[in-house]
Formats: sequence, C-alpha cells, structure tokens
Amino acid sequence: MSSGTATENTMPPDAPEVEGKVKSCDRQVERQEEGTDKAECLEPMSKRQRKKLLKQKQWEEQKDLRRQKRKEKRQKRKLERQSKSDPSNEGNDRKRMRRDVVPSTLRLIVDCSFDDLMVLKLLAHGKAFCGGLSEGLCKNKLCCIQDVKKLHKQIQRCYAENRKAFHPVQFYLTSHGGQLKSNMNENDKGWVNWKDIQIRTEHYSELIKKEDLVYLTSDSPDVLSELDERKAYVIGGLVDHNHHKGITYKKAVEQGIGHAQLPLGNFVKMNSRKVLAVNHVFEIILAYLEKRDWKEAFFSVLPQRKGAVPLGEANDSSQRALSEKEDLSYELQIIL
Repeated sequence: MSSGTATENTMPPDAPEVEGKVKSCDRQVERQEEGTDKAECLEPMSKRQRKKLLKQKQWEEQKDLRRQKRKEKRQKRKLERQSKSDPSNEGNDRKRMRRDVVPSTLRLIVDCSFDDLMVLKLLAHGKAFCGGLSEGLCKNKLCCIQDVKKLHKQIQRCYAENRKAFHPVQFYLTSHGGQLKSNMNENDKGWVNWKDIQIRTEHYSELIKKEDLVYLTSDSPDVLSELDERKAYVIGGLVDHNHHKGITYKKAVEQGIGHAQLPLGNFVKMNSRKVLAVNHVFEIILAYLEKRDWKEAFFSVLPQRKGAVPLGEANDSSQRALSEKEDLSYELQIIL
C-alpha cells in the first residue's frame, strides 16, 4: 500500500523539461505570427491605393477652401439678385428690397375712438360688463381685454402690409390712447419706432378736412365704385361689430361726413355678414391700389373661413343644387 501511494504522488523526473519545451514552442509560434502580421503590413501598396489615399488627404486639406468658395458664390448670387432688382444698386444694405414702390396719396385712418366701449366697469353684484353693452353680454374681464388685444394685432398687420406694399398709403392711427396704448406698451414696445405712420392722440376730425373724410362702413347705402386718392378713408377700430351694429354709420351721419361701403356684394357671395376685420379692409384697399380690380382685391385677401365665392359661381351652384333637389323630388314621386 505504501509503495503504491508513493508511486502516484511522485512526478516523473523529466516533466518540468517537457513543460518548458511546450512553452518555448508556443512563444516561437506567437513570434512567427507577429512577424507574419508585420510582413503583411509592410507589403507595398498598389498604385491605385496610393492614389486613393492621396486624394483623400487632399480632400481633407482643402475642406476650408471649399467652404470659403461656397460662401463667395452665395454672396455673388445675392449681389446679382440685388443689382437686378435695383439697377442703380442703391439701398443694397436694406433688409427688404422694395422695387417699383410708388406711394399713394390716399390717406387711410384707423379710428381708435371706441376705447370707451371696451372699458370695464364692475357692478355692485360683482359682474363685469363693457360700457355700452347689456349686462349679460360680457360675463368677465377677459372679454374686453381680448378685443383690445385683437385690435392691436390687426393694427400690427396693417402696418406690416403697408410697409411692403407696392403703393403704400398715408397711414394714420387716431384717438390713440387708453387700453389700446397700454396693451401696445406692454406687448410691443417697438411701436414707438414705427415708420411711415402717424400715431396721434387727436381725433381724425382735428387732423383732416371734413370734406375729405369718408367713413367705410358696411351699413352705408352708398357703394364705392373706385377709390379717390385725394380722400381720407376711415376704418372703425372696433373688433366685435355684432355688439354694436350700425355704430360706425351712425357716427358718420352724426358728424356729417361722407360714408360708403366697399363693393363686396357686387363681386362676392359670403356665408357670413359683410363685416370685415380692420386689417382685411386695409389689405383690400392696398390690393385694389395695386391691381385696380375689386374682384381680384377681394379674393386675394378674404380668408377661407368667410366662405367667399364669386357671385356668378354662387348663383350657378345654387341653381344646380335647386335642379338636383327637383330631380330627386321627381324620382321619389315616381317611386311612390
């Protein structure tokens, strides 16, 4: 038993030597593999590969140069466009190029004297309502505040459109003050720097001769056939005309000044009343001064929500609908 155990635990005398030989062989194989890799890396590149690498290097080096050339090309195109739009090459530093601009002598006034109709009062029982309105029409202060903000936005639109028009009008903002002025100071402080506009606290009757004034109101029985550029046309700065029907017409009659409505009914069929927003009236007049065509002016400005269609087409569509209705009625009679 003891001899057998001794035999199992005793290592052969040549075992370390064999193990060392194995490790030595492994290192030789690894060195050979590394040498093979280095040899593969040091193999000479083909002519095509060298050309490819050279091109890639040149492309990277010339990246900034290409960027500069693109920039110069864009600048050149910009200068060419400006020189075409303005042959005298003056005013290239302006933000917006305006060619063929011929200012009109027509005066267009937005009357802001309705601020008292948008003044909020508080009743004893706590309900807020607008001056001149019945108690139930305005339940909270947001109603009139929204009207003032809408009027401000419409005036902004008028100003922007007039600045880029081909025939800009002489733009007046009269009776400026109250809530409108406060809202403009709060939300658009840049209005004090507006150009090509007269913003006045006076009423328009203090600034312009009575015989030159024409109040534009949809309630007037008189319809404009064309614009007289010697006149001063007044647009009522009132947002919600439904609460104050006929107020602008009544005002014009009381002041003894001229009044008229745009010839909307001669060219357009609408789903709603013929009362337009301040900026829509303003833009229609600008469009007419450019196109000299009422129909084109109306349909270039009127929003789709008004459901406006040319008058002739509206009659044709109604006749077709009536005819279809009669045909259907006849068919039903035959079936029955």
